[in-house]
Amino acid sequence: MREVRIRDTLSGAVQTLDPDHEVGIYACGPTVYSRIHIGNARPFVVFSLFARFLRSEGYKARLVVNVTDINDKIYAAAARAGEGSAKFAEEMTAAYVADTDRLGIGRPDAEPKATETVDGIIELIAQLIDGGHAYESGGDVYFRVRSFPGYGRLSNRRPEDMDQGEEAGSAGLKEERLDFALWKSTKEGEDTSWESPWGPGRPAWHIECSVMAEQELGASFAVHGGGSDLVFPHHENEIAQSESAGRPFAHVWMHNGMVDAGGEKMSKSEGNIFQLSEALDRYGREAVVAYLISGHYRQPLAFGELPMEEAEARVERLRNFFRGHPVGRVAGGVSPEQQPGGSGETPPATRLEAFKEALADDFNTPRAMAEMFELVGEANRDEVPGAAGAVAEMLELVGLGTVTEEKSVVEGSASPPANSTLIARAEVLKAERDDARAAKDFARADEIRDELAALGFEVRDSADGPRLVPKS
Repeated sequence: MREVRIRDTLSGAVQTLDPDHEVGIYACGPTVYSRIHIGNARPFVVFSLFARFLRSEGYKARLVVNVTDINDKIYAAAARAGEGSAKFAEEMTAAYVADTDRLGIGRPDAEPKATETVDGIIELIAQLIDGGHAYESGGDVYFRVRSFPGYGRLSNRRPEDMDQGEEAGSAGLKEERLDFALWKSTKEGEDTSWESPWGPGRPAWHIECSVMAEQELGASFAVHGGGSDLVFPHHENEIAQSESAGRPFAHVWMHNGMVDAGGEKMSKSEGNIFQLSEALDRYGREAVVAYLISGHYRQPLAFGELPMEEAEARVERLRNFFRGHPVGRVAGGVSPEQQPGGSGETPPATRLEAFKEALADDFNTPRAMAEMFELVGEANRDEVPGAAGAVAEMLELVGLGTVTEEKSVVEGSASPPANSTLIARAEVLKAERDDARAAKDFARADEIRDELAALGFEVRDSADGPRLVPKS
């Protein structure tokens, strides 16, 4: 079993996962007040594929991704839509499931909802009150931040510098502005509520994840994940709630970077969203998945036409590779370990091992994909027995196994725009030209140059290597 390492947000150190125990992974899912955008899809893809890789290495992994279906934003969105909040949340949850199903990477092992967890939430709040960590005020219940000495250690902030961002009207109910809500009494215009020892109301945001994580994975589990925008206040507050109640909570914290649109974090409040369903319609699921794993999960990821066209081109290059190197399912073919490489090339088994080792090293998908494309280039330059099988196995691990199949029109999806198709074809030709030049097949490289010119492109040298540019 391979050693798998993750850089822990809390300690800043690289932590090794325990192969002898279940690797429980809890990743914060969406608040369903609208259809999810492509930024919301990044943690879904990252943690789904991380769990897939762990299982392939023999770990017993269990992935839990929650759905927040009680929230102030849901009440507001439902009112704008002229619907009841419960019905609206159900519709948006169904849309979330439908959209993420289209990614083709499977579903989490459990997808608990806040509305299904209220009894456990009330129980945990009562324990926090009994322990002196929370207090009731005007029908609300607040967590007493000063009662938890470790507060701020995840986000590396002093409590005095933190703004909980509570809604207007709560300041007069708090003992201190640092405190945050655990339970909110029913307000005017809210059409759902639950009975509690503090009167009718509903859970606040942070408490739900402490309860859902424990109910699904136990009080102590391996990995807690989510977007880096959740470090504070959401995850900081989860730690305070759970540990104050005597729960050891997560061993490792794993945060993915945000998807940026035009230099800003993509968010519904900023109005710069691109819905996942739109991206799937326009680019196809394989290009969307390829885009979402193109950068290291901890780093921000730029979104726009160019990154998506580059993802389309990478997928097309792989598809073109399998047109020339057809392969059946790996399980039914020859193992890449049994095949030597071509003359002067790295054996497929070595590339496959490097690919997996990159995923084991803080889930480094860009480095893994670079190993894969090196093998593709080697196989395009010279016959490398077993290369296609090795590449197919790599693609299965990152949710792109269908690239080995002939492309077909998927019901409900649109064809890419003509200019995207043209650019994708040009990128494939450029990659073939690069391979030809590396193999010193200059005659073929010149032929490809002429094909690119016919498409309206040329290859120019730059400090970062050859670049494809439109002809002026």
